Amino acid sequence: MIQFTVYGEPIAQGRPRASTINGHVRMYDPAKSRDYKDYVRLVASEHAPAALLEGPLVMVVNVYRPIPKSFSKKKTAAAEAGQIRPTTKPDADNYVKGIKDALNKVIWKDDSQIVSVTVAKFYSQRPRIEVKVQELEEQAQQLSII
Repeated sequence: MIQFTVYGEPIAQGRPRASTINGHVRMYDPAKSRDYKDYVRLVASEHAPAALLEGPLVMVVNVYRPIPKSFSKKKTAAAEAGQIRPTTKPDADNYVKGIKDALNKVIWKDDSQIVSVTVAKFYSQRPRIEVKVQELEEQAQQLSII
């Protein structure tokens, strides 16, 4: 299993932007999304396997967003304890899109290898994302031991 934590405020994958240059449309990532993917890629490279993972993979992502300043002390404590969870945008799957793109050619060959994704959003005083990736066979073996 490969697992790592990316500290800092999580950034969801933004919508692709388009520009026209000499009559040709060019699509590109918003700068904020592109920079965050580079940061995730850098952190992940420290945990990269010797050879890129092949075959079906399972991914678990926990997103810890900053607690809003408008929360009272009581509400902040409840949010930190996981009793209050973020229900506002961005969507949980938009966080995963950027992370999957960032891990291409770093952890695995292509993000199409991901056959199962579990993602959860939480609040925390220490914003971050926690990522776990494992091969499907490895997960099946762990389940058979239990």
